[in-house]
Amino acid sequence: MEATLQPPVPEILKVSADSRPHSVAGAIAALLRSQGRVEVQAIGPAAVNQAVKALAIARGYLTEDGLDLSTQPAFVKLEVEQEERTAIKLGVYAYRLTDVQ
Repeated sequence: MEATLQPPVPEILKVSADSRPHSVAGAIAALLRSQGRVEVQAIGPAAVNQAVKALAIARGYLTEDGLDLSTQPAFVKLEVEQEERTAIKLGVYAYRLTDVQ
């Protein structure tokens, strides 16, 4: 029987309305440098706003390393305080800037 390798589960960063975009951006950039991907989750418009700002800031951090990011948004159901909530899930992936030229 042939063994199949599963890619590691990406780190999940949960962003709230009170999250500081520069701090989240630093975490995103660090995880993209080390793992190549990260998942960002946010519930509600203010939290999604902070997450998107963090992605924009993280792009600036990554250019110093010749990297950029791409994201795939999706919805995900989460249980928060025994209640099901719909969150925005942003799958974020790093790529080398030289890969697209």
